[in-house]
Amino acid sequence: MIGWIKELRITFGASFLWLICFIYFSQGLRSFVWTAVSYQLKYGLKLSSSASQFVTSISFVPWSIKPIFGIISDCIPIKGRKRIPYLVIATLFSLFPWLILGSWESLRDSKHQLMILLLLQNMGSAMADVVIDAMITEAARHEKATFSGDLQAISWMTMALGGICGSLFGTYALNNFQMHNIFLLFSVLPAVQLFSCRFVADSSSISSSQLPEFSTSNDSDIDILDEARLSTESASPPKPGTLMRKRSHKSSKKILNNILSKYQETEKDESLLSNWFQSFKRAGYTLFNAIRRPIIFRPMGWFFLAQVTVPNLSNVMFYYQTEVLNLEASFLGTERVNGWIGLMFGSFTYNCFLKKMKLRKILMFAHITLAQLTLLDLILVSRINVSHGISDKVMVLFGSAFSDVVNQFKFMPFLILSGQLCPPGIEGTLFALYMSVNNFGSAMSSFFGDTLASVLNISSGSFDNLSLGIGIQVVCTLIPLVFLFLIPKDATGITI
Repeated sequence: MIGWIKELRITFGASFLWLICFIYFSQGLRSFVWTAVSYQLKYGLKLSSSASQFVTSISFVPWSIKPIFGIISDCIPIKGRKRIPYLVIATLFSLFPWLILGSWESLRDSKHQLMILLLLQNMGSAMADVVIDAMITEAARHEKATFSGDLQAISWMTMALGGICGSLFGTYALNNFQMHNIFLLFSVLPAVQLFSCRFVADSSSISSSQLPEFSTSNDSDIDILDEARLSTESASPPKPGTLMRKRSHKSSKKILNNILSKYQETEKDESLLSNWFQSFKRAGYTLFNAIRRPIIFRPMGWFFLAQVTVPNLSNVMFYYQTEVLNLEASFLGTERVNGWIGLMFGSFTYNCFLKKMKLRKILMFAHITLAQLTLLDLILVSRINVSHGISDKVMVLFGSAFSDVVNQFKFMPFLILSGQLCPPGIEGTLFALYMSVNNFGSAMSSFFGDTLASVLNISSGSFDNLSLGIGIQVVCTLIPLVFLFLIPKDATGITI
């Protein structure tokens, strides 16, 4: 393990590896502050489960539009750099909302203002995620393609480590800190991330020779200069005396310089806009050709269907666990720790043992197992576990850990393949498109879960039909197996 990390550090550089690990660690540590957000929505604002789900879904919209951030960073360099400047901008968006929420209580206690600030914060986090994913894709291509899976594995393992720390410390913070101090404390991470950006070179930097050059010596320039000379001569009729001739000459020269300067600026702006337009056009054409390929759009289509066909009832289960089972915040933090440990174990296990296995087998195993694990929630809600002497806490911890392991088995192949199949020049865009398919599918899954809960009249204080809702979720978990034909027959986690 240590030798593996050391080899990555030598290959890609210590500062680059540090930035990747720190950003992913910060993404995982978000569980620390989002635990506080969940409790703020439930106890601070006293929102119902559906209203809380709505606020959360809206605030996570930026994660569904990540291709927009990707194509902007791919096509519009800032001072010749395509990654680090956007990472700085993203970090500022991540930093200020937490500072504001920690400083103004009135904003924390307003549903709409809290939602807007969380939306901005997620915009920064999503943009940073796009940039760092693009940097990983570029680095793996430039250095050694076989490292792509290793970079993804260490990224997710680092995020899992951050999630473990966030869940443990989040529970402690809820019991010992005031809400505004939690937000202020978390703002330290984006501040450190902002400082770290200065030590990493931008692998996609472009030299001045690659930027558009602005010429000022063509025929149209001469015509304009001639017109300017004639206009100044006609505007200044000759008068006797050397002084007047000098003044006329200086005035003419000044007008010529002003016209030339304005023309150069106009031409420069037009050339820059034209260059941006051509970059967008090339990126759009490359992206269109890429996603037209069956080996890209078919797995992407399956991945989307696998999300939207399964309603997500996690928010309802959170309310059930706190209101009916009376599980305290400290235990729910432990549950999340188990989930993050499962994610770390899943990433490591897949990268070491499963990436050469056929994707269809992995995905079939994943969804059949997830359906069986969902039955644990049904057993929990039906109270069958109590009649057999099994505590609620054991059921919750067991289900959480194993579900995250299996979900990671399903998720890792697409992360690796999307990096390997990404054409040069649109690293941020295509990888972000893959992730946005996942995030949009997840958002739709939450929406369908909320709709299902509303139809079955499942809400805070009313969980009579929760068993039926979970039963529907179990059946829906098997639906993606019908669409496995979309996955290429011989595809594995490292080749298609």
